[in-house]
Parts: sequence; structure tokens; C-alpha cells
Amino acid sequence: MADIGEQNAETTVKLLLLGDPGCGKSTFLSRLKSGKRPTPPQPGSAPDSPPAPLRDTDQPFIYDIRFSKKKFTLEMYDTSNPNQHWTSLQPDVVVLAFDISDRETLAGLRGWRNDIIRYFQHGHGERIPVMMLGLKRDLRKEGKDIIYPQETYRIAQELRCDRYAECSAVTGELLTETFEDLARLAGMTTTETVNMTGGNPSGLDAGAGEEVLGLPRPSRAELETQLEAALAELDAMKAHMKAQEKGGKSPNGGEGN
Repeated sequence: MADIGEQNAETTVKLLLLGDPGCGKSTFLSRLKSGKRPTPPQPGSAPDSPPAPLRDTDQPFIYDIRFSKKKFTLEMYDTSNPNQHWTSLQPDVVVLAFDISDRETLAGLRGWRNDIIRYFQHGHGERIPVMMLGLKRDLRKEGKDIIYPQETYRIAQELRCDRYAECSAVTGELLTETFEDLARLAGMTTTETVNMTGGNPSGLDAGAGEEVLGLPRPSRAELETQLEAALAELDAMKAHMKAQEKGGKSPNGGEGN
């Protein structure tokens, strides 16, 4: 497990969170900083209120991490940092965030990915680890503009991202797992740096199974497993929504709560 500790760590990892305005970056950072896990909603009860927003002037947001026998300080920056423009930073890790309920923010990731190459990858074969993050998972709704999980996995591969995760900072769904993925990615940058050779100048032509910065590319079998899990999740979501349309009955034929 990855924990946010209170002791200072010797190694510092800079993480930059990129994404269109309004995609949920601030709420995500606020929930992590609060350290409070949302209470699962109960029938008839109001959901937890969103965490108090962080002030942009407080950047970077500091998290002391203890993870897998490693200890380091994680400095997280947002694009709204008033103290230093994000293009002048030298991040060790970049997170590409989008709103699962807003397809335009997903399309905008290609532009942000190009900005990573433009501002942070200058040398031949130089590469920075990137994580793609879907926010507002609780707002995924059935409809013509729904962003299916298998689509986001495919786009993450097209953008040469090292990790993909999604969560809801409001409900807390998958928030712990997302933070652990993020901490694992950041922790790997403290132990190993491998420059790729050959390919295009951005160094983004690594094939499946090739390791970059110590981060293994998912194999075909792993991708198929991820897609199967995503499809199963989608089927369950559709069954639940159909049950609601039939008067609140659950998929197994009983009355829903």
C-alpha cells in the first residue's frame, strides 16, 4: 500500500497534472490532500460533500510517500500554478487527466501529450513517464457520448502512456488504487533511468514488452485481460441501468434499494 506520511523524505519527485479546465484536477488533488476517504452513500442519505479546494498559491502540494520500502516526497503541480508557469517546470512524471463524462476533455489529451514532447523532452531518446487518468468516474452515464473503458485503454496506448487509471474523487471509488498506481510510477523514477536509443526523436516508439524508465509496457495478454475486465464492468453497468428503467428492479429480479 502507498501511504501519505508525515516525515520528510530525502528524494523529491515532481509530478505535473495536465488536463483541460474543469476536468476535475483540483477536486482530485484536494481529496488526496485531505486524506479523508469518502463514506459510501447509504440509501436515503446525502453523499459526502466535496473536499475543501486547495489554493493555487499553495503549489506545489506536498505529499510524503512511503511505498514498497521507498520513501520520497511527491511535489504535485497543476496548470493553474500562479508561482511558476507549468511549461517552465522540469517534472519527473506527468499525469494526463480528463473528465469521463466529457468527451471533449478526452480529445484534448492529444494536444497535452504534444506539449509534453515540446516542453519536457529535448534530447534524442529522452522520455518522461506518463499516466493517463480518468476523473469523475461517478458521472459515467449510458448514452451516445459515453466514454467506454475499452476506448480509454486504447487511447492510452496510442498516446504511449505507461499507466491508465480512473476514479471518482467525490465518491472515493478506485481512489486508493489510483493513488497507489501514481505512487508506484513516481517511485520508479527514483531508482532507474534508462534512455532509449533509435526510433523517433521523442523516444515514444517503444513496442509492447519494452521497458522504459524501468516501466514495463503491457503485453498483449495483459491488454486483453484489461479489456475483458472493462467489458465485464460495462455489461454490469448496462444491466444495472436497465433494471432502474424497469422500476428500480435489480438485475437479479429483486427490488432495488
